[in-house]
Amino acid sequence: MPNSVIESPAGYSGYLTAQGRVASRPGLRWDHYDAYLFDIDGTLLRDPGRVHYNAFSKACLEVLGHPLSLEPVSVAGSTDPRILRDAFTAAGIADETWRPHQPRLLEAICSTVERDAASMQLTIMPGVVDALRHLAAAGKWLGVATGNLESIGWLKLERTGLRQHFTFGGFSDAHEHRAEMIAAAAAQARALAGQRASVVIVGDTPSDIAAARANALPVIAVATGHSGFDRLMEHTPDICAENLAALLLASEAGTSNGITKGESA
Repeated sequence: MPNSVIESPAGYSGYLTAQGRVASRPGLRWDHYDAYLFDIDGTLLRDPGRVHYNAFSKACLEVLGHPLSLEPVSVAGSTDPRILRDAFTAAGIADETWRPHQPRLLEAICSTVERDAASMQLTIMPGVVDALRHLAAAGKWLGVATGNLESIGWLKLERTGLRQHFTFGGFSDAHEHRAEMIAAAAAQARALAGQRASVVIVGDTPSDIAAARANALPVIAVATGHSGFDRLMEHTPDICAENLAALLLASEAGTSNGITKGESA
């Protein structure tokens, strides 16, 4: 399918590629930031085997003697400590009952994921490798900003061969709230790239967009997780794409971020 300009929401330009849609604020170039902070789950990769997901219940059984269900909890765009808290809250278990065990629980989640890593069915999202290579070739600083605990995040990247692309990372070990994790990751980015460096968040959920906004950072949203393109556009990211492959195709068409025409006023 040839690339073509499409109608887009007010304030955006829209483009359709063989890999899907792209929308952007006029004048932005997706590859002209100094440092990039990528979410992991739903953005870079996914694990249909749910090894990480199942580790919460297994860890609770190991530490407290009973399993813990994540079914009532929204995990997309959250952090591991927040997921743990929300699951206990949904189960009606008071903070004072489980909080003293939190360090052991988080450690058990990490060790469970490591033990079950061979069962992971990790799949890299479309366009990820090409996008990372493109940015690295342009001299960009590449990091991750994820709700994963650090050992789990790096393990996923190592098992998919993506670890080599990233110099640093922001993780949830000390940050229950995603915006705080993003702030810490952005501080790392600027320590490496310079205090005046432009830092952009790349994520797949409304929570990524909200956390970027809370830190006054631009955000590129990709519809490769549970939130579709139209849903992400409701949260007005700076750039939105069906996937990173579409973003690359759009930019290869000779446009700034996917589009130089088709802007809607």
